[in-house]
Amino acid sequence: MDKTIGLSGGDLFYQDLGVGTPVMLVHGFAEDGAIWDEVAKGLSTMCRVLVPDLPGSGRSTLSASAVTIESLAGVLKELLDCLEIDQCVFIGHSMGGYITLAFVEKYPERVRAFGFFHSTAFADSEEKKAGRHKSIEFIRAHGAAPYIRQSTPNLFAAATREKRPGLIEEMIQRYSAFPATSLTAYLHAMMMRPERLAVLENFPRPILFIIGEQDQVVPLDVALKQAHLPRIAEVQLLADAGHMGMLEDAEDGSRMIQQFVNFISLS
Repeated sequence: MDKTIGLSGGDLFYQDLGVGTPVMLVHGFAEDGAIWDEVAKGLSTMCRVLVPDLPGSGRSTLSASAVTIESLAGVLKELLDCLEIDQCVFIGHSMGGYITLAFVEKYPERVRAFGFFHSTAFADSEEKKAGRHKSIEFIRAHGAAPYIRQSTPNLFAAATREKRPGLIEEMIQRYSAFPATSLTAYLHAMMMRPERLAVLENFPRPILFIIGEQDQVVPLDVALKQAHLPRIAEVQLLADAGHMGMLEDAEDGSRMIQQFVNFISLS
């Protein structure tokens, strides 16, 4: 069911599907909750699935105050408070993983378990920060649509670009109208986020890592460096996926999340 709730920073749109163990799917940069449609469809048969559009994405409004990874985590906490949900399983894609980590760091008692879907606890390198600076300048000069068209293909594995160009074009068309102010705010927030490896080390419950073997954004070697840190970790590889496994390999990506949530529900 599609819903909109008024929070302190503005209106937040979200989907609320199914019943059972609450699971929140947190989308990444230059996306909205629709990126999770296939995953949410399968999950909703076994648990309650919450899929928000982050502030400034999709049908949610952007707060007038400064956007940080921490402030976005605070919005998710507000949503759980309003829905009277004490504990939730989080699955975060890319930037959604950064937000999930910030949430876990501040509100660990509210997190039953969580998962990284192509994400990392490492802070940006100086090279990565420089790249984000260039992206901000490009968006301010040319707008969102040229940036989305230029950057989106690199999110996918080479085989996907070759064999499924329609999938990539569909994503470009879907997000070409993304608000430029939101994109630049998110880029700055990601650039300023701290390293949170200690969150992985100290979290006492299971953590899922779904890694795209062809991911150029969070490369395989970087993703594996953090996977040994948690006390309880499950590592899953999507062999043919880049950074968009929920689209490139929706069936296996969905199955991995469902197995993880089923394990959590039974434990």
